[in-house]
Amino acid sequence: MKKRDFLKLTGLGGIGLVGSGLSESYGMKASTSSYAQKFNMCGYAAPKMDNVRIAYIGLGNRGGGAIKRIVHLENVQVKAICDIRTEKAAEAKKTFEGSGHNPVVYSGSADAWKKLCERDDIDLIYICTPWSLHAPMALYAMEHGKHVAVEIPAATTVEDCWKLVETSERTKKHCMMLENCCYDFFELLTLNMARQGYFGEIIHAEGAYIHDIYDSLFDKSKRYDLWRLKENQRNGNLYPTHGLGPVAQVLDINRGDKMDYLVSMASNDFMLGPRAQQLAGEDPVFKPFAGKKFRGNMNTTTVRTAKGKTIMLQHDVTSPRVYSRLHLISGTKGSAQKYPLPESKQRGRISKGHEWLSDSEFQELEQKYQPEIVKRIGELAKKVGGHGGMDFLMDWRLIDCLRNGLPLDQDVYDAASWSVISPLSEWSVSHRSNSIDIPDFTSGAWKTNKPVDITLKEGGNTGVRS
Repeated sequence: MKKRDFLKLTGLGGIGLVGSGLSESYGMKASTSSYAQKFNMCGYAAPKMDNVRIAYIGLGNRGGGAIKRIVHLENVQVKAICDIRTEKAAEAKKTFEGSGHNPVVYSGSADAWKKLCERDDIDLIYICTPWSLHAPMALYAMEHGKHVAVEIPAATTVEDCWKLVETSERTKKHCMMLENCCYDFFELLTLNMARQGYFGEIIHAEGAYIHDIYDSLFDKSKRYDLWRLKENQRNGNLYPTHGLGPVAQVLDINRGDKMDYLVSMASNDFMLGPRAQQLAGEDPVFKPFAGKKFRGNMNTTTVRTAKGKTIMLQHDVTSPRVYSRLHLISGTKGSAQKYPLPESKQRGRISKGHEWLSDSEFQELEQKYQPEIVKRIGELAKKVGGHGGMDFLMDWRLIDCLRNGLPLDQDVYDAASWSVISPLSEWSVSHRSNSIDIPDFTSGAWKTNKPVDITLKEGGNTGVRS
């Protein structure tokens, strides 16, 4: 059978098996091979700054926690805060009483954040809003000369992922996605072990976001405008980066290897639709959701890299299951796995064969391979908190890089390539789990880009308040 006839018969004609002609319904760029890199942001070190002037947009769950952590860092100045809800903005303002920070409040309108971005006395915009606003806000901030730290995912369409890359390169402003799980303690440990060859050649990795937040999706007080329930009408892996980020760093994705293509499959929805239908008869707020289709309970996405490594990602936020991000690393000489957590709930597991190492053996490895960032401020991070301390480690390292003029641990290519899994998985699910190419946002620079530096040789002097 001729290829043309085969494509027509199977319904694949026009899909673009080599990465072109992708469905516009997912905001996909028509061609991923024609983009020429303007400037390589991987390894880019912006000019040093003695003090980092910060503004926050979005003061709900994530933003509210971020402003509480930042007061523990020296050499920063919070210049402005913003939330569309005046009560949230007022509440956040009180957080800074007695801290030496006196941020200007922007609130009350849907565009108040733009005025914040337009100020000329801000270095970094920290974005913690609903997902659909992440890319527009990050783009506007970079266009106005600001570095950006944006909550996950950085974008929800392929087109916006490309826009982030193009804008970051053109403006030479950092665009870091705030993937905090890259700074969790076991993830940092296994990254350092992989860097030093403990696992040998990495063959396979697994990551996940299995988290029962079912009830909160319908919580009007917790989810502003029920934004996350609306997002769950998209059927794919909507939240891939918690599991993907740490294993992508282990695999040197965008820095020696790249993700080549993916395949994604979803179960039916057995919970969201029925609950929405029930609530629609009880509360008019839920009527727009009646009869709507929602994402399947479980999504499984598999990725193959250019060097023949594989990644398995899972996403389930509705089923009554124990929390898991998997974090499995499998190499030619050993393996590691964090979840399900062992009884101590303190650490993951390491193996050199078909049995886990003993606690004493693990402790020896932990002492030998402990990353410098954990040695320096790990205990303080646990005290300050934020998901056990990883949020504080992330914030500390971000400020440390900006103050010392160092490349960020996560650049715009990471933000784009980790986030793009979501819309591409939607496409694959809707096309009977056909494979689809993953764009190379580095335009080939992945072949020479250097891995993330976790040694702190040039940084590590950012001050903290006890």
